[in-house]
Amino acid sequence: MQTTSLDRARAVERPTRDEMLQRTYSVQQFWDQNRDLFKDAWKNWEGDNSNAPALDSSLYDPKLRAAVEQAWEDPTKETAVKDLWEEVFPGVYKTQFFDPERLSVLRDYMENVADAEIPLRPPYGISLNRGGAMLDERSEGFLAAPNFQTFYRSLMDAYMRPISRLLFPDIVGFDTQTFGFSIQWQADADTSLRAHTDASSVTLNINLNLPGEEFSGSGVRFFDPKTRQVEELTFAPGTALIHHGSVPHESMPITEGERSNFVLWLYGDHGQVPRFGVAEKNLNPRERWSVPTAQSDGFAPF
Repeated sequence: MQTTSLDRARAVERPTRDEMLQRTYSVQQFWDQNRDLFKDAWKNWEGDNSNAPALDSSLYDPKLRAAVEQAWEDPTKETAVKDLWEEVFPGVYKTQFFDPERLSVLRDYMENVADAEIPLRPPYGISLNRGGAMLDERSEGFLAAPNFQTFYRSLMDAYMRPISRLLFPDIVGFDTQTFGFSIQWQADADTSLRAHTDASSVTLNINLNLPGEEFSGSGVRFFDPKTRQVEELTFAPGTALIHHGSVPHESMPITEGERSNFVLWLYGDHGQVPRFGVAEKNLNPRERWSVPTAQSDGFAPF
């Protein structure tokens, strides 16, 4: 009896979650040996769900989408994009990123991913994260569904990179590579992430919770080393925070409900990030609204 790659992927003997989080050599072999099988399985799975709503630009907040599309057509009008971001802490900006009325399409998709029974590598350090997945193809065990990858690449190239260049000019040249993962904070499982900095030039943290999907706690606390200012920021459905990876921050304990997020990074080739005091590289608007020609270097921060 012939079986599909989806059947074989679901039946493959997989490491335990503890083994995956301990990053044993046998786990690395598991991902390497099954990479092609899992990519084919995700393609099959997406074909079986071809009637599902598309992941496309309609998911973005209408104001942000209109401003970004206008900037790609005429980069001299990029100020309309910048004006949508409010500085809510030194070096930390916030905006409505996804449309709350359309966010259920993305959330339903990610819930179906979690139920697909195809092995996914969890983000390291988040041990009980049912909804956690690696999103970038440089990561083993990533979410390889073709339509998702098209949406993800467009998010990074059309939105995150030019917006990051607008808000943080010093990252230019340290923004050729991408990285991303999803997380789902649960009150009875993973509850917090201690203070840390990211191995990124820029971090974009997007709340995927739906309107009415309440949770308690789980704000993100930021620290300003210069002024010693500390502030805890909260998320509304579809909102995003963006900041240099070097800004210290921590996720506070979640006490009730769940919080779902995409966490997306930009950095330079082989993990390079801007050093303190690096000279800003001046780009004209048309250069800012462009996609680097550099290929993926295959380097994954974790």
